Parts: sequence; C-alpha cells; structure tokens
Amino acid sequence: MIDWVLLVIAAWIGVGVLGIAALRQFKLVARILFPLGGLIGLALAFAALSALPRAPEIAILPIGLPQLPFHLRLDSLSAFFLLIIGAAGAGISVFAAGYFRQGAGTPPGLLCCEYHLFLASMAMVVLADDAYAFMVAWESMALASFFLVTANHKVPEIRDAGFLYLLIAHIGAIAILLCFGVLQANSGDYTFAGMREQSLSPFWASAAFLLALFGFGAKAGMLPLHVWLPEAHPAAPSPVSALMSGVMLKTAIYGLLRVCFDLLHLHLWWWGVTLLALGLATALFGVVFATVQTDMKRLLAYSSIENIGLLLAAIGLGLLFRSYGMNALAALALTACLFHVASHAFFKSLLFLGTGSVLHATSERNLGHLGGLLRYMPWVGWLMLVGVFASSGLPPFSGFVSEWLLLQSFLFTPGLPDPFLNMFIPIVAALIALVAALAGYAMVKFFGIIFLGQPREENLRHAHDAGPWEKAGMLWLAAWCIALGLLPNLMIQFIDPVTRMMVGEGLAKQAAASGWWLLAPTSIERASYGPVFFLLGIIAASTLAFLLVRLFYHGHVRRSAPWDCGHPWQTPRMQDTAEGFGQPIRQIFEPFLRLQRTLPSPADTKPFYKVVLNDHFWHWLYLPISRGIEYLARQVGRLQQGRISIYLLYSFITLLFMLFLVQR
Repeated sequence: MIDWVLLVIAAWIGVGVLGIAALRQFKLVARILFPLGGLIGLALAFAALSALPRAPEIAILPIGLPQLPFHLRLDSLSAFFLLIIGAAGAGISVFAAGYFRQGAGTPPGLLCCEYHLFLASMAMVVLADDAYAFMVAWESMALASFFLVTANHKVPEIRDAGFLYLLIAHIGAIAILLCFGVLQANSGDYTFAGMREQSLSPFWASAAFLLALFGFGAKAGMLPLHVWLPEAHPAAPSPVSALMSGVMLKTAIYGLLRVCFDLLHLHLWWWGVTLLALGLATALFGVVFATVQTDMKRLLAYSSIENIGLLLAAIGLGLLFRSYGMNALAALALTACLFHVASHAFFKSLLFLGTGSVLHATSERNLGHLGGLLRYMPWVGWLMLVGVFASSGLPPFSGFVSEWLLLQSFLFTPGLPDPFLNMFIPIVAALIALVAALAGYAMVKFFGIIFLGQPREENLRHAHDAGPWEKAGMLWLAAWCIALGLLPNLMIQFIDPVTRMMVGEGLAKQAAASGWWLLAPTSIERASYGPVFFLLGIIAASTLAFLLVRLFYHGHVRRSAPWDCGHPWQTPRMQDTAEGFGQPIRQIFEPFLRLQRTLPSPADTKPFYKVVLNDHFWHWLYLPISRGIEYLARQVGRLQQGRISIYLLYSFITLLFMLFLVQR
C-alpha cells in the first residue's frame, strides 16, 4: 500500500510540474490541474483508509544524500493523518478551481506548483521514518506555504506576515532537529527505528519532550508561539488559509504524537500537566481574542488557536493517563484528540472557504461592512452554517462528538492516584467547558454579522453566490461535518488501530457493542449519546412547531413595524455591530487584551470612536527580543568601518589571540 501512497504523492508533484509548464494558461491550471489535484487527494484518502488496519509497511528511497536515503513508514498513525490530508485537500482543491482569479499576484502556474508541492510535502512529513527525511519534508512544507502566503507579494503587510511565519517556522525547526539529536542518544542512528530502541534517562527524555513541544508548538500556534497565525491566515488566499489551518497545523499534532507515544518509551506525569496547562491557556487565549475580532479571517485564525489548545489538552490528558498505566483512559483521551483533528480539519476548512467566497462577492473582509448576505448568497450561507454548528460544538455535528469525548475523559480523572491532580484537573475541565461556550458565542457573532440582518453597505446588494466549483468543494467538506457527527462510531473504528498502536488500547469494541446509532465510549450506564435520535428529535420538534403554527396561528397574525425606540428612521447601521457584539466579552476579559481607544471629545463636529486590540505577548516578549537583536546588530555593525587598515588590525589581534591559546 505504501507504493500506492508514494505514487499519489508523485502525482501531486507531477501536477505541480505541469503548472510550471502552463505558467500563464489560467483556464488550463484552474479548470484541469486543480480538479486533477482534488482527484489525487481523493485517491490518497482511499489508500490511507485501506492502510489503517494493516501492519506497518517500510520503504527506502535512494533520493537523499550518499549514505542518507529516505526511510519511509506507513503505519496506522501516518495513515490516519494521510486520510485527513487527502480528504480535506480534495475539497479544498476543487474549491480552488473556481476561486483563483487571473492576474491576482503570483502567476497561476507557479501558484499551482507551490500548492501541490505543499500537499506533497505534508504527506511526506507523516510518512518520514528518519530525521533526515522528516526535516527535508518539514522545511519543504514551510517554504511552499511561505510562498503561498505571500502570493500577493506586492502588498507590504502580506510580505511582513510571510516573513514572520517563516521566522517562527525555522526557529521551531531548529528545536525539532535538536529533539531528534537527543532521541538518537549518541548512537549515530537517525532513523526512527533506531530511536525506538533507545532507553533515555528521565532527564534526556524530558529534554526531548520539551524540545518537541517547542518545535511542534511553534508550527501549531501554541501560546506564546502563536503570533504568526493571526497574521499569515488573513494574508493568504482562502484555499491556502484552509489548507494551513485545517491541515498543516495537524502535522504539528502528528509530530507531537509521534515523539511522545512512539519514539519515547518513558512517560512522566508532569509532561501531561504541562500540556494540559499550555493547552488550556492557548484555548482560552484564542477563544477570547476570537470573540472580539472584527476581521472575519482573523476571527477564524484565533478560533484555530483555540482548537489547537483543545488538542494539546487532550494529548496532555492522554500522557497523564499513560504515565499511571491507565491505558484504556489514555485511549479515550487520544480518541477525542484524533476525532477533533478530523473534525477541525473539515469545519475550519469549510469556514475559510466560505470567507473566500464572501470576500470575492463583496471585496470586504471587515465584519462592520457586511450583513444580510444570506438572501444574496444562500448556498454559501447555509453551507457555512454547517461549519458554524460544528465549530460551536452543537449536536448532531462533528465538533460536538470530539468535545463530548474530551469531557468524558475528564470525568475519569478522579481515579488518578495523585490528590493534587484530582483537584487540579476538574478546574481544567470547567475552563474547557467555558472555552466551548465562548466558541459558540464567537460563531454566533461570525455568522450573524455576515449573513443575517440587512446589508450594511449598498454594494452588498449586488453580491453573487459561489460558482459551481466552489459549491462542490464546500459541499464535500460540509458532508464530512455531518457524517462524522451522525456516524461517530464508524470514525472511532478508524481511530482504533491508531490508539492501539500508541497505548495498546482502543474503543472499537465498546463502540461496536452499542451499535452504530449509539455512542458509549465506556459503557451505556456511564454515558451515551445517540446522534441519530437527537437529529430525529430536532426534526420532530420542528415539524410539530410548524404544524401548530399553521393550524392555530395562520391567518391570525398581525404584522406591523417593530418598535424603534421612538426613532422613526430605521437604517441597517442601527443593527448590532461586530464591536457591539463583542463588547461584553471585551469588558469581562479586558486584562487579557491590550486595548488602545480613540475617544471623541464633546467639541468634535464629526465624532470618531475606535478600539484597537493588540496582543500582550507581542509587546512583552517579541518586541523586546526584536529591539535586543537590533541593538546587537548595530554594535556588530560598528566593526565594519570600510577601512582596510582596521580589517588588518582585526586579523593581527586574532592571530595574537590564537598564538596565545597555542602557548597555553
């Protein structure tokens, strides 16, 4: 099966090469190459699905340096992430066939090449079975995504966002490389098979864990390494934002799972507590900032930070259970993590694609200039509503299942043998419930401001719905959001081989025992959830309400203008704004936010009010580091005097110093 996977990856690379050959032939690139890339993604998903229950397969490609070939391995963990890459990539590629416009930034053929190399490099990341192949694929992924982020490179803000992303990506890559150096334990064997045979001491195992957490956390958007994400996602084209948020961030989750549960044999309880704390801080930070955003793509970017925090918390809980030998509960936490990996990949990709359609139809990204689009863009509105429901964690959609499984995992933490953890973790569970509630609040704001009410600008009345390619891509992703929510047991069957590989336990037997219609992760007596019954209940209640209204109230309803508070002129500007919607959260969580207010004075003939939200971490951490580096650079720059006599003096002093060392 690994040969088929490699053939699919080679096909993606081939599509990229064809894009270079058809550099400026827009119709060929958009209407043939991108849909072809979508079909290849679909083939990858089917190949990965077939490989999930199989034994690991190994391949060696002699394409590296001498004595350093690429070692590749297709096991259950890599197959699961290949399934996500292929399935999500298929929908995004089909959408991209109708999204990209001629003459926008990068030539279409070059954009096609960068896009498909990005997909191929992500697939190679999860296939790599040695440090060399992994780092080559990891850096290829970073470079391809950098060029995609800066596709419209003529805009200075986009270039700045791309450089910030590339800088943090490379800092994280250095940490990952050092992690592999620790894992090989001076054996000189940088293959993952060799690393699995090493028995590290608690000190060196902890060093490898912390380096992996820093390196992969930088790519995932973990606090405080998150600053690139809200800048890069709005700068990138919407299909690229969907790939980065929905798929690329999951390669960092894959790397963390690979190191913690495959390459490291030692598991310490404080690793789990560290991940729980960082995950909770990341989730709370991301969701608070999402609720107060006025840019729709920045709102989704901060929402991705929140979801990454939930994934980190689930991994931390799995590590905690694993450290105490509670493998069945570790499998429950990891099942919640992997289910949310799949769920987030589809609903966040769907939401980013929907914002792309809105952006094309209105040329507006600011929520304050949108509104009432549901009547002009019904396809986009209703499909995005599916993504909003899933992102809000509402049943019977996919986001509810993963969050419900995660909270089920927290209910078992009183069984831990440490009284401190028994006191600490319920607090974390309560805060995660708060995060879920705030996420729903942010999604209500997101959808309501964009699609409901009246158009805030006159040009919105000329908005057009998405084209057929865009509709097809969004329909594919929305179908996954619904299918995962209605058939969670089937997805748990696919996840079971992965958790068994990592912790030796799974939930497939429990899921199969309760039938396809009922989800009971431990036992029916303990907790259960029936998504199909829930959906039937919603349909029945809605039908009953409709019939009651038709039978008893139809013809007896008097229509009149709503109360206008004594103001006779009703305009769309009187609707609740994005700033007004987020004001309660802004007031409650003001210490989290760095606010800059521009207030009008009573004498102003044209009063103007403005609130700018900034990140504390940018001012507390990144600006001091930037200023320090600039200061050191200026000091070093003084050495460059441009005079040959000064350079000869430097050489003479260096020679004297070396002679002194030799004499010693």
